[in-house]
Amino acid sequence: MKRRRSIAAAAGGGFLGLLLFLSGCKAIESLGDIGGQVGQATGVMTEEQAESLGRASKAVAKTFADITPEQEYYIGRAVSATVLNTYQPYDNPEANRYLNLLGQTMAQASDKPETFGGYHFLLLDSDEINAFAAPGGFIFISRGMIRLCRTEDDLAAVLAHEVGHVQNLHGLRAIKSGRLTSALTILAAEGAKSFGGKELAELTEVFEGSIGDITSTMMNSGYARSAEREADQSAVTIMKRVGYDPQGLVSMLKEMKKDLKPGGLDFAKTHPDPEDRIGDIEKEIGRHTPPAPPPARQERFERNLKGV
Repeated sequence: MKRRRSIAAAAGGGFLGLLLFLSGCKAIESLGDIGGQVGQATGVMTEEQAESLGRASKAVAKTFADITPEQEYYIGRAVSATVLNTYQPYDNPEANRYLNLLGQTMAQASDKPETFGGYHFLLLDSDEINAFAAPGGFIFISRGMIRLCRTEDDLAAVLAHEVGHVQNLHGLRAIKSGRLTSALTILAAEGAKSFGGKELAELTEVFEGSIGDITSTMMNSGYARSAEREADQSAVTIMKRVGYDPQGLVSMLKEMKKDLKPGGLDFAKTHPDPEDRIGDIEKEIGRHTPPAPPPARQERFERNLKGV
């Protein structure tokens, strides 16, 4: 129960907004109308209560037509806490400072330059070749991934790809629709009266499951190929805007192809085969001649990440 309360507190009420965002306004309004009709037909509700539920559903749909940045932040914070239960942060202030400087640059050039709590980038003390992006802008890069990067363009490509996941809300889309159905059923049944302890407990349980859905997708099953393609497309756009060579994304995938082991607990487990993505990325890049990188770029890359 202690863990459940802490996660619910971290959510800050974000789960209700998340449910409404993913289900859509029209669906919520329909749910309220259907719930009222069913309630009347079964004798659970009076006509007045059914009308009240319908009005409440329309009001809720109007109020939470979209998830707020604050709600996304608290969901992402809960997911990040789960990630850090598995991986230890890498205690290297210089390297983390550099990672954040480069990451913030990528984020500012994205279509979602701001989040409620700001973007946060952290190195993980793991030899796995991996990277994760939680909702709200919490991005984690393993030491194993850093070691594959040969240039700052390579690292910028990894960060831009993860920012692309945040920009396109891929973490939120990982929540199973069944959880939404369960939560909306509770909301419909309780829409005409105040929530009791049992109903709140059920909603909290669904919220915990939703956090699990996101974390499991990030760390175990991976996003769908369409989501990875979308993040790659976003990465190419971001890198072009900043002045980095988007071919860095292709270079990184080629390096991963050489180092990844089939069935491993890393990038190979959570992402499509690199070879399958390279063709799509090169088409997205098209004809593009990036400016020559200044010598200082490689110097700071090597200086800040020395020993990682």
